[in-house]
Amino acid sequence: MSGPVESINQRRPIKLGLNELAGSMGDFGTLLPLAIGYIAVCGLDPAGFLVMMGLANIIAGLVFRLPMPIEPMKALAVVAIAQQWSPSMVYASGFGMGLVWLLLAATGLIGWIARITPHSVVRGIQVTLGILLAIEALRLGSTSWAFAILGVVIVLTLRQNRYAPAAIVLVLLGLGIMLFKGDFTGIASPGLRLPHFTTFSAGQVWQTLLLAGFAQVPLTATNAVISTSSLIKRYWTDENVSVRTLSWSHGIMNSTAPFLGGMPMCHGAGGLAGQYYYGARTAGANLIEGTLEIAMGLFLAASIAGVFVAFPQAIIGAMMFMVGIELIKFAKDVEIGVEMLALAATVAVSLLTNMAIGYVSGLAVYWLITWAGRRRAGLV
Repeated sequence: MSGPVESINQRRPIKLGLNELAGSMGDFGTLLPLAIGYIAVCGLDPAGFLVMMGLANIIAGLVFRLPMPIEPMKALAVVAIAQQWSPSMVYASGFGMGLVWLLLAATGLIGWIARITPHSVVRGIQVTLGILLAIEALRLGSTSWAFAILGVVIVLTLRQNRYAPAAIVLVLLGLGIMLFKGDFTGIASPGLRLPHFTTFSAGQVWQTLLLAGFAQVPLTATNAVISTSSLIKRYWTDENVSVRTLSWSHGIMNSTAPFLGGMPMCHGAGGLAGQYYYGARTAGANLIEGTLEIAMGLFLAASIAGVFVAFPQAIIGAMMFMVGIELIKFAKDVEIGVEMLALAATVAVSLLTNMAIGYVSGLAVYWLITWAGRRRAGLV
């Protein structure tokens, strides 16, 4: 049986320059809104939340030697926030997801799912994610079109600038706006807070699997595993991070992090595209982001929720919009014909329902048309 770190180039260098710092901020647009919800609505302790995410980032960077985003599992997060789950339910849901992904990795089932998934359906999931990011970006940008447009101009002008990368400039601009508006007034001063040991029951694990966990599995399989593996191969042609390796990663981090206050975590094509778009090329982005998150969790736990809430949404929207457009552009390598029909079905059904149903619809369209063509040709 292959191990959890197969086919990973351990010799790839790790860089810690400005571009890696900028790239580490590339997925903040998808992270911040859900982080705010988990902390402000569900009552998760920011210390455990941030420290465990930081450790996951650092470990993923050292293992994969590539930028490897650590994000909230989105379906779980949305349900947990909407239903105001208790902290113990959130931790239980993460542990349940860990067990599921350990099972999928150990049995090799995730490899079979990847083999029956055509390229066009993977691209359809990526395009869907791009559209959803762009729509959410426009909603955030509507809070201040002036700042949103300025943010897009900064991205287009400075994205590849070695000395003033766009993501860093945008984060500094957002903090400057907060300072000008007086949003730092009343935020608690720094103070050390350590993560504490957390508990949950077996009943809560099963309950949260039924409420949202099982619905999360196909989303993670398509976006965080299959699409992420595909995107790594596109960005780094000499790398082959298999879907099974990513499944092991999901299983290990989610079966351990909840015991010290970690949320359900995953990788993701959108986060990877954001990191790459804003300059990340090595695991240095993970080491930088992880270090920052650990520092915030240990010393700013009492104030970080206020900072997140006050950060200008239009700036986040500008960052998200450009990443969304980048993901949509992946459709250009899909051939006209059955591939394009499968992509269109995946995107249309995903937008009307969700990505799990869209994924199944895309598979059905692709394999039914392929089977019908083979039957007409007398091959079946």
